[in-house]
Amino acid sequence: LVVMKKRKIHTSGFKTKVVIEAIQERETIQEIGKKYDIHPNQISTWKTRFLSGASSIFENGSGKDDTEKERDELFKKVGQLQMEVDFLKKVLGK
Repeated sequence: LVVMKKRKIHTSGFKTKVVIEAIQERETIQEIGKKYDIHPNQISTWKTRFLSGASSIFENGSGKDDTEKERDELFKKVGQLQMEVDFLKKVLGK
């Protein structure tokens, strides 16, 4: 009989907290791993991914990525179209 361990799902906030602790180097990765019951290799992987993506924070001047900009533009367009519909309803007397 083999008992399978369930994989833990960690939130991005939790991963960030662990990575920041690893970057600060107040404790070794092994100590942090024991503290949070996470394998040190996993912490190293998170740290590498975190550091490789860190520069993208500063690429867009406003800090918004393309998806957020597109969403904002679509909301603006929806608002504009809603105003036009309301105006036409008023003009046509509905």
